[in-house]
Amino acid sequence: MSSPTRHTLSHCREQGWIACVVEHWIPRTKVRVDLFGFGDVIALDGLPGSLLIQTTTTSNAPARVTKIKTERRDNARAWLRAGNRIVVHGWALRGAAGKRKLWTLKEYPVTMETLDA
Repeated sequence: MSSPTRHTLSHCREQGWIACVVEHWIPRTKVRVDLFGFGDVIALDGLPGSLLIQTTTTSNAPARVTKIKTERRDNARAWLRAGNRIVVHGWALRGAAGKRKLWTLKEYPVTMETLDA
């Protein structure tokens, strides 16, 4: 299985965006650290500000949004106040029964309204 991060990078590049992985691996602790606690990929998509993307599976995406709203709220607010954007990318294999399954993206935008809900 390919990772959600790989799918997001491919998606961004297919859109013509500049994208880069910003999470990093700490070998001694075997832990991945996200930028500001919630960012896996940063993208320049032609809109004002930068887009910070958390990548995961579709089934886990709501939990990631909740984590940003609770544990990373201050960092998320600062990122958004600076004129940037946040989205959670949820990836899942989807398709009709008996047909080839394709990786499908569902996006969950995180806005100030999301953080206040």
